[in-house]
Order: sequence, then C-alpha cells, then structure tokens
Amino acid sequence: MRWIAMGVLIVSLFAILFIVIKKKLGLGWLTVFGTHLVLATLGIYLVNYSGLMTSVYIPLNPITIGTVTVLGLPGVALLYGLKLYLIGS
Repeated sequence: MRWIAMGVLIVSLFAILFIVIKKKLGLGWLTVFGTHLVLATLGIYLVNYSGLMTSVYIPLNPITIGTVTVLGLPGVALLYGLKLYLIGS
C-alpha cells in the first residue's frame, strides 16, 4: 500500500512539472498560492483569537487551511457554520 501511495505522489509531481513547463507558467503562481495560504492561516487565527466568537474554535490543520485558501473568507464562514451545526455550541 505504501508503494502505491508513493507511486501516485511521484506521478502527480511529474504531472504538475509537465503542466508548469508546458504552459510556461513560471514561479509566479507559487507566490500567489503561498500568499493565499498565509492569509488563510492568518484569517483562521484571527477568528480564533479575536474574542468575537468565543464559543467556537476552528483548528489550524491542512484541511481547514486548504478550505479557506480555496474559498477565501466564505470558507471561514463555512467552517464556522459546520462547527456549529455538527458539534453545536
């Protein structure tokens, strides 16, 4: 099972490299993605420690950061709503 996962990761890496080289994207997209990642982390951190919503804590993990990176500020609202709906206040 470990070899299958390693194979999938290697194939994915080569596919990403192929797309970057073929489309001549350069490294600009990496800077934009990194900026979004940092801003998503800061957004979740500010929501957790601002004191505005003391009853809910959104954990900082790759899933929540990825959600907020892709969806932006509505992603924080989505996570907040899911936390309230699934776990309750």
